[in-house]
Amino acid sequence: MNAALHPTIAQLQNSSLTTVVQQEIERAILAGEYEPGSKLIEATLAEKMGVSRGPVREAFRMLEEAGLVRTEKNRGVFVRDIPIDEAVEIFDLRAAMDELVGRRLAENITVAQIKELKALVDSMEKAVKAEDPQAYHLLNLSFHDRLVEMAGNRKLTEIYRKLIKELSLFRRLNLADGWLMPMSANEHRLIVKAIASRDADAAGRAMFQHVIESKARTIENDLRRQAALADAAGESPAAGPVPVKLVAGSAVARKDQGKDKEGLSRGKR
Repeated sequence: MNAALHPTIAQLQNSSLTTVVQQEIERAILAGEYEPGSKLIEATLAEKMGVSRGPVREAFRMLEEAGLVRTEKNRGVFVRDIPIDEAVEIFDLRAAMDELVGRRLAENITVAQIKELKALVDSMEKAVKAEDPQAYHLLNLSFHDRLVEMAGNRKLTEIYRKLIKELSLFRRLNLADGWLMPMSANEHRLIVKAIASRDADAAGRAMFQHVIESKARTIENDLRRQAALADAAGESPAAGPVPVKLVAGSAVARKDQGKDKEGLSRGKR
């Protein structure tokens, strides 16, 4: 007959199991296995992971604190879909944080770390050639996470990771457009080059600009999705889109400029 576990040991075992369950559900959400707005069924997840419903319920609470799910009374738990205006606010905050990261890395990065970042960019470029947006998305997350981790500020890393998890869906949707992946990969290559040059101003500027580019792409994609949904429903798109100031040389601005030049060329023929 097995002896009853000491209460403290039992609590630690349950806590450890809850963490594992929380990490697995979080991984699935960030990987796109559960889309924003989809309902998470406690009993189904418990059966799938071979655990009781208690750890799943506690994992939901942790995920809600992390901003990845929302609980609706009498309805259940749903994967959170953050509104575009909140996403824009996060991008602005992230831009300032990334600029600090870039400056610090230019001053302190090691040769081994530069080699690691170049390898990640190489892998991203292979994903571009393979036209694999899911692989690229995961590599993109790893690349930015390592940049922040290498900066060596634990508090910044903690805050950054929470923000990035909330933005994960938007970033994956951005990269679903084939023409954006090579552009994004090139921006990553320029970031590593600026950091490796040991020029703090250039590194900070490269990382700041990359986030601003991503914000512009996010807003453009969101407006396109809204228009497509409105067309499908036979309605006019909602008025008052989130305004965005496109910085010089942004991806969206370059795309539009390319269209303008193409139009001019056709006009000359």
